[in-house]
Amino acid sequence: MNIRKNDSVMVIAGRERGKTGKVLRVIPDKSAAIIERMNLVKRHSRARGPQQPGGIVEKEASIHISNLMVMCDKCNAPVRLGKKILPDGEKARICRRCGEPLD
Repeated sequence: MNIRKNDSVMVIAGRERGKTGKVLRVIPDKSAAIIERMNLVKRHSRARGPQQPGGIVEKEASIHISNLMVMCDKCNAPVRLGKKILPDGEKARICRRCGEPLD
C-alpha cells in the first residue's frame, strides 16, 4: 500500500472530493484508510455508566484507498508515488512529479 499513517492525502472521488486531510489509520484488509474529519457518519452509542453518557456520536468512516492520492509537501499537489532505493540501501517513496522523497 502506498498510503501510510500521518500522510497528507486528497480525496479524488466521492462526496468528499477535493478535500485534504491527514491519515489517522490504514486498514490493509479492506484496502481503506480513515482520514481526519472526513466521511463522518453518525453512530448511536449506549450509555456506559455516568462517565460515558449515551447519544449520537459523529465519527470518521473508512474511505477506499483508490479514492485517495498522497499530497506532496514540495509540489503541494496530489501526486502518484514511485519507489527508489537510496544510496544507503533503504527504500523510499518518491514523488513522481518532483522526485522528492516523501519519507
